[in-house]
Amino acid sequence: MTRRHGLSRPTEADIKASGFSTPWDAPAIPRFPFQFRNAEILTLYWRTDPEAIATLLPPPLEPTGDIACAHIYRMRDTDWIGDYGEANIMVGARLGELSGAYSPYLCLSSDGGVSHGREIHGQPKKYGQPRLDFRGDLIVGVVERNGIDVLTGTLPYKQVPVSANATAPYFDFATNINLKAIDHIDGRPAVRQLTTRRLTEIVTHEAWRGPGTVEIRPNAQLPVFCLPVIEMLEGYFWRADFTLVAGKVVHDYLEDNT
Repeated sequence: MTRRHGLSRPTEADIKASGFSTPWDAPAIPRFPFQFRNAEILTLYWRTDPEAIATLLPPPLEPTGDIACAHIYRMRDTDWIGDYGEANIMVGARLGELSGAYSPYLCLSSDGGVSHGREIHGQPKKYGQPRLDFRGDLIVGVVERNGIDVLTGTLPYKQVPVSANATAPYFDFATNINLKAIDHIDGRPAVRQLTTRRLTEIVTHEAWRGPGTVEIRPNAQLPVFCLPVIEMLEGYFWRADFTLVAGKVVHDYLEDNT
């Protein structure tokens, strides 16, 4: 029998502790906080059908406009998780005085990232192959799932420099709102919550604006096509470091909120 040096049998207190993940001797997800370094992000905005946005928002969330955006990340250096691709589709949303961005679709190429997003934040993450390429004078972001390029976005390579806060002209996407839904093993609802988290310690190394494009192809397992492109708006390329910290519950469907 081979034993791993330095490991001991977990106690009940270990299992009850916050941030615990399985398998206990090789956790799938990190504890907070953890850092992302030198992330490259392509952010693209488009005007879409306001009824489509309203359909995707779980009540009592309300839309704040008719703009959707896609972030396509190259996460080059992330604690625990390493180098991977991620895509986050967002729409502006509010809950009372809280205003931010709701994520109806996320896709990434890290099993640890998928697990963390779903188990902790309640993000609707699925496995896929987002990627960011530099093709001569063009930045190209592709979100692939099931062998289909679900979304393809482009931006001219570094034409107009902008300030760090210019990348969020329509809604505050650093405040991310998600629907967390988990059941007990017997099928009873265990968690039904709206959660929110905010990135911290953001250091933007560079940011550029240009005329972006977004092309969407239908995929029943990643239906970004439900947010059709009515009018293409601008796009941004930026490179940054940031830290992911614990968030909070802003609405609990299983408690009496009246």
